[in-house]
Amino acid sequence: MENKYAGMTVNERLYVSGLMGEFDEAVENKDTEKVRSILEKVELTEESIKPILDKLEMK
Repeated sequence: MENKYAGMTVNERLYVSGLMGEFDEAVENKDTEKVRSILEKVELTEESIKPILDKLEMK
């Protein structure tokens, strides 16, 4: 399966997918399950998702 987001940053992926607002809201609410779900929708790997969630939990 081809990754349609190849070469894009996380922010670019969120913008192109239309999930930026939903992601920002999930981060603001520290809803880690929602954040994970959104990041999976933009085809991030677990290896990329984990540091984002770790940083969110530290705030």
